[in-house]
Amino acid sequence: MKNTAVIDRIPVALEGERNLLELIRKAGVELPTFCYHSEISVYGACRMCMVDVEGRGLVPACSTRAEEGMVVRTNTSEVRDLRKMIIELMLAAHDDDCTVCPKSGDCRLQSIARQLGVTSNRFKPMRRTAEKDETSDCVLRDPSKCILCGDCVRVCEEIQSVGALDFVYRGAKAQVSTCYNRGLGQIECVGCGQCVKVCPVGALTPKSDIRAVWDALFDASKTVVVQIAPAVRVALGEYFGKSPGWFSMGRVISALRRMGFDRVYDTCFGADFTVVEEGREFLGRLEGGERLPLFTSCCPAWVKFTEQYYPDFLDNLSTCRSPQAMFGALCKDILPGELGVAREDLVVVTVSPCTAKKFEARRPALAEGGVPDVDFVITTSELALMIKECGIDFARLELGSFDMPFGFATGGSVIFGSSGGVSEAVLRFAADSLEKGSSREFRQFRGQEGVKTAEIDLGGRTLRLAAVSGLANARRLIDGLRRGEGDYDLVEVMACPGGCVNGGGQPITLDRDAVRERARGLYDNDKMLQFHVSSQNPYLQQIYSEKLGGGKAHELLHTGFENRRRIDQGDFILGGSQGMKPLSLEICFGTSCYLRGAQTLYKELMDFIRTNGLEDRTQFKANFCGKHCRKGPVLTVNGKMIEGCTLEAATGQISSAMQLWPKLPDSRRRPRRKDGPPPVKRRTAARAARNSPDIWKSKVWMSKVWKSEVQRVLKSERLKHHGRKPEQLPQRTAEGLPVSNFGDSLSRTADSFRKRQLGFRAKKQLMSWMTGM
Repeated sequence: MKNTAVIDRIPVALEGERNLLELIRKAGVELPTFCYHSEISVYGACRMCMVDVEGRGLVPACSTRAEEGMVVRTNTSEVRDLRKMIIELMLAAHDDDCTVCPKSGDCRLQSIARQLGVTSNRFKPMRRTAEKDETSDCVLRDPSKCILCGDCVRVCEEIQSVGALDFVYRGAKAQVSTCYNRGLGQIECVGCGQCVKVCPVGALTPKSDIRAVWDALFDASKTVVVQIAPAVRVALGEYFGKSPGWFSMGRVISALRRMGFDRVYDTCFGADFTVVEEGREFLGRLEGGERLPLFTSCCPAWVKFTEQYYPDFLDNLSTCRSPQAMFGALCKDILPGELGVAREDLVVVTVSPCTAKKFEARRPALAEGGVPDVDFVITTSELALMIKECGIDFARLELGSFDMPFGFATGGSVIFGSSGGVSEAVLRFAADSLEKGSSREFRQFRGQEGVKTAEIDLGGRTLRLAAVSGLANARRLIDGLRRGEGDYDLVEVMACPGGCVNGGGQPITLDRDAVRERARGLYDNDKMLQFHVSSQNPYLQQIYSEKLGGGKAHELLHTGFENRRRIDQGDFILGGSQGMKPLSLEICFGTSCYLRGAQTLYKELMDFIRTNGLEDRTQFKANFCGKHCRKGPVLTVNGKMIEGCTLEAATGQISSAMQLWPKLPDSRRRPRRKDGPPPVKRRTAARAARNSPDIWKSKVWMSKVWKSEVQRVLKSERLKHHGRKPEQLPQRTAEGLPVSNFGDSLSRTADSFRKRQLGFRAKKQLMSWMTGM
């Protein structure tokens, strides 16, 4: 047969599959993989998908193109032995506390080991110990469980363009780490959780708030209410054997009531307020023609991304709070009076598909008097664990209904969970406002494409809109706007590809159609509701008229944003002590400066400083400031900034700064010893450089000076300590420094010359002297 390949003796038609792995899976064979995801680049690291191709031998299916006439065997003795050996090696290097691992039961390492029948391990355990990273509010990182598949590295760089994780070191010491091994909460991680979705083991998991929620439920003095985000209702069923998109809202409500929540509400009620407020803001800006395009602000990962990388676009962000934040503010303002409880005794819990919502709930701007509007956020996966902890048979639960008034919602808010849903909901509101009674749908924004654009005729004018999912797509769109490419009135951005239905807290699946089916479930739910325009919600209209008059709506439902261009702990020391030094250097390691050679410049400067004995007079700092990163690398020498800095420019500026160094005061000079020979008069290279800044650049001259310097010190030390026992040696040298420190200093000096093939004899003499002592 033409245009076919044979997979395990079965002909399979080639229909544009990207690689052999997809063709094999199409044939109904589920090859085990750790590092393959269709959304990101092929890496081929785990080698679990090795197959036997006739005439070629063993090849990785993920990185091999499917060709006509191929004869492939996926299950031979050699292939099985190879896979089992790989799994055993992984298990030998893996932390084996599986029973208490958050990923237990949903771990691909467990499932593949079970699939291959691995019941024992031939290799000696070589487990790495590493502290858990709990600095992030969104993601818990446990390096001891990492299997180096690289999935998190690639998704963070390719899909989100953040690059918070990368490989460091080589060989057996290789590991996935952050910049300078800092915590995820201390770097530019946006908390989107896409790394959690692709991690096959428990190295990256959502930061759990389960215990805190249980403590609140068991506290009799607390009244606990819960809001459920729209994307949860079409995904939770997957944890209980249902297909993606299965609508589970009624059973979710019943489960939450059994768990002890006092009220069960719908986040879609808050989303209706978001649509109205954002729609009014959009129409106002459109009328005034200012601060366009308007960017939506519902996605907290996108908001943090803007604060970090595009603070110049913060004025274009909608000031509206997200649905979660609006709901929390309304609950804390209205419910205490209605339920007869104090604000601090009312606990608001969110069930969300998004890990970044955990960070958003802890924003200081979303709290009043230190009491947050939303106290805890649990993801869809955490809710599934809580239901299982209670022993609830989810399939047998009766259907429940939301509590009023915060449980009533329109279809415009339900579709928020899918990419393009916010744009469509705002357009429905705008159409209803400009074309009275309009009930239009805007299907142009439905689908899973990363960027969707459309021109809409509305109210006698043409509106240009874009819906973007995935932060790498958002970066490309904004960079295009900066270059004058594209002109939009409204831009919706969701950090997760496909929207909230594919959030970091959703069920993890290899089914490529799962996200599409979840989105379809939301649009089907929209069709069944009575109202499809958010402003038609009768309870919303009632709260506006009774509770939100006199500017209170803006106070409760809007917020502000901050510039997060620097990492939150500011600059930090790279070299030298933290005291004041005559030479102060500061280098930017922002992404753009790094790509333009900041790291290479730093290494060259450190070699230069060590070579010329400037360590004691230099303070070297680093920052992640991006204000000048388009002209990087950026180096600051004693307050003077050098953009597009090269080694020659840096050394020239340092040379000029050295001419201004003050001479040592007389009080720093060591007096003549009464019981021994006078101290050796030393003339260091740095001092000589101050007197003649042009000569110090000569390598030949420097070699003579430092070689003579070492010889003089050695001779002096030999004379002073000749014939003495070790316990009789003086505790301090002629320079007033401990003997050991003085020796170390000379050793470092000789090492620096050795790198330049100078001073090798001095190094040898120094080692001989130190050994003799």
